[in-house]
Amino acid sequence: MVMEFDYVIVGAGSAGCVLAARLTEDPSVTVLLIEAGGSDRKLEIRMPAGFPKLFKTPYDWDYTTAKQAEMSGRELYWPRGRVLGGSSSMNAQMWVRGTSVDYDQWDLPGWSYDEVLPYFKKAERRIGSNHGEVYGTHGPIAISELRSPNVVTGAFLRACAEVGLTRLEELNGRTNEGFSQTPVTQQGGRRWSAADAYLKPAMNRPNLKVITAVTADRVVIEDGRAVGVAYGDERATARREVILSAGAIGSPQLLMLSGVGDADDLQANGVTVVAESPGVGRNLMDHMASGLILSCPQPVTLAGAETVGNLLSFLARRRGMLTSNVGEAVAFIRTSPDEPAPDIELIFAPAPFVDHGLTKPAGHGITIASILLQPESRGRITLNGKDVVIDPCYLTAEADLRRQIAGLKMAKKIAAADALKPYAGPPMEPYRGAETDEELASWIRERSETLYHPAGTCRMGADEESVVDPELRVRGVEGLRVVDASVMPTLNRGHTHAPTIMIAEKAADLLT
Repeated sequence: MVMEFDYVIVGAGSAGCVLAARLTEDPSVTVLLIEAGGSDRKLEIRMPAGFPKLFKTPYDWDYTTAKQAEMSGRELYWPRGRVLGGSSSMNAQMWVRGTSVDYDQWDLPGWSYDEVLPYFKKAERRIGSNHGEVYGTHGPIAISELRSPNVVTGAFLRACAEVGLTRLEELNGRTNEGFSQTPVTQQGGRRWSAADAYLKPAMNRPNLKVITAVTADRVVIEDGRAVGVAYGDERATARREVILSAGAIGSPQLLMLSGVGDADDLQANGVTVVAESPGVGRNLMDHMASGLILSCPQPVTLAGAETVGNLLSFLARRRGMLTSNVGEAVAFIRTSPDEPAPDIELIFAPAPFVDHGLTKPAGHGITIASILLQPESRGRITLNGKDVVIDPCYLTAEADLRRQIAGLKMAKKIAAADALKPYAGPPMEPYRGAETDEELASWIRERSETLYHPAGTCRMGADEESVVDPELRVRGVEGLRVVDASVMPTLNRGHTHAPTIMIAEKAADLLT
């Protein structure tokens, strides 16, 4: 069976939800949205603190990287959302745009900070604080303050001030250098995903069709033009354009399976070359996280969240520990005066966050994680037959390790401040209290994990080697665009949900 639409979008994640909603605002436009996952009607999705319980379930693509030579030869677990809302349905809800430098450094027409700022504001609906000059106030994405922040989070913020960092009245201005409680994508104490914000209000439109539990096999390209998407034994035809919003892993994988990529690699995997584009899958970047885990002598952390009382508090009033996003506060720092903007983020969790929350250490604890914001290492997505191979090449650039060591040293300094002393006890397993640069380096290699921010694998650029042009059109194929975090030329000094929403809002304007 062949269905026909104006636009066919692959992926109902952050970007796909935005596009489906914005394009169908015009009743004359028909849209098909294809999602490999299923419904988001699950308590652990609505419950902010429940996201680790979604990992390694049917809601998760459950990826594993290639062995990382510079990370003790480990294969790392990479969760990605396989559900309506994509990773916005299983993330830590942190709305952090980054800095003005992030977008200006892309150096692309239409993508400077001042040019993309209106799209951030178009998406945003700031709740609970008068920050209208910084945020949008009427958009679909609900952004609020935590309803029930943990007592230890306040101590962390006081400790940041104690060591000389600057308190930010608002985290999402032109610069984020300093410390703040984390703005979260929550409404009334529950997660507010891209599906909640954009897709569900549009689902009843007769010009939008959403199909779930369907994995796209390839883009159908005829005479140099994308004309549809094949999945299983079926095909959907696009009169206008096909849009890939499958993320930094799925979008390059689909391009390659469709014959767009490095010619030698495609032929080695039995794929007929349609358009040679060696950049597809390259430029893979990710924010790497390395944490200090300390025991807490007071029984006040999220380690005690899973009680009947806390569950009832969430279900009845949307308050209490289960409304926590876990990463309750952040500090952005520069490890050198030569850095143009922060190169390290410190995330505070009033919990011992080990192995993505899949391991539950005995007892109460806290975590201060150092996040490498501007990695110089670059990895790659490739094929192994139809399967995808993820090789982030962590720490292959020497500067990345140096910056991460400096970040952990600042984390240790904050942990030792008087304000945190009542809550920061001895090291907690698996952390054993690394002190020297060599010990910190070993800890980073042995225990660092992803912060869930892969990007860059369908790089946008003005040069012919880029995968997509500044209007997000795939070079070498007409009628095909990529709209998601994979188009980011460099990572932002923040988190990737907010810029992905922004990219999709801008793309909707480019398409209409």
